Amino acid sequence: MESGASSKAKVGLIGLGLMGQPIGMNLLKAGHALTVWNRTASRADELVAMGAKLALSPKEAAAASDVLLTIVSDPPALESVLWGVDGKDSGALAGLKPGSTYVDSSTISPVLARKIAAVCSERSVRFLDAPVTGGDWGAKKGELVFMVGGDAATLKSVEPILGVLGKRWFHLGPNGAGQTIKLAMNMILALQVDALAEALALVTRAGLKGEDLVEVMQSSMARSGVLDIKAPNLLKGEYKPSFPLRLMHKDLGLALELANQIGVALPATAAARETYSYVKGAAKEDLDYSAVMKFWKS
Repeated sequence: MESGASSKAKVGLIGLGLMGQPIGMNLLKAGHALTVWNRTASRADELVAMGAKLALSPKEAAAASDVLLTIVSDPPALESVLWGVDGKDSGALAGLKPGSTYVDSSTISPVLARKIAAVCSERSVRFLDAPVTGGDWGAKKGELVFMVGGDAATLKSVEPILGVLGKRWFHLGPNGAGQTIKLAMNMILALQVDALAEALALVTRAGLKGEDLVEVMQSSMARSGVLDIKAPNLLKGEYKPSFPLRLMHKDLGLALELANQIGVALPATAAARETYSYVKGAAKEDLDYSAVMKFWKS
């Protein structure tokens, strides 16, 4: 899809979870020809009913696409999608056509992003690492924010598609830059919610109402967007996953891995990950990462 070309394209989408489903719906509503693949095929039923084609493999989804999007849970899941797991070259990388564009919106390591970029370059495929923020509500509204690493011209060529899915995108540098910024941002979100949970534990154990703390915070410099959204979860003890705790735990691990590689100490992140680890280990269901509050209520 060249810059300035028609905004309609053959798009492939791999990964139909909390984010992938609404992304697919918005692509179809915008008139794109959509081919989808998901490990659990039944998750594609609603999109197929709307007009999407279900591919039988990641390779088939890639081969049918001018632009391929992936948004899966973690690095191992992405590697299996891209390189295949059956030894029969069924991965998406084998299906990508020369001249096509591949955009990964999973949250992975910068190292893996650069590895993918190198393989794509060998195949004359353009690649962007473009993780997102905005939660499932942002995906549903088409108001995601993309953090992009890669070539500026490649980003320009896919802006008609990003405009269907998001409200802003930032070109942050070469491949890997998008992932680095995403990991840093998720560190901040995780630490903010962990700090609020600690503060609520202190206030309520002292016999005061957590709602009073939140009300004061919302009128002070301590206010933040994430706390406005997550504070009701903590106060009500309701943790329906918008951003699952298991994924935040994974992202904190990736941030610590990157920090170790480049020699940066992240003591607060390391401590927070231990708290998230405890809650993740005790959880019997998928919970939002605001469920870190359970550390003090278990």
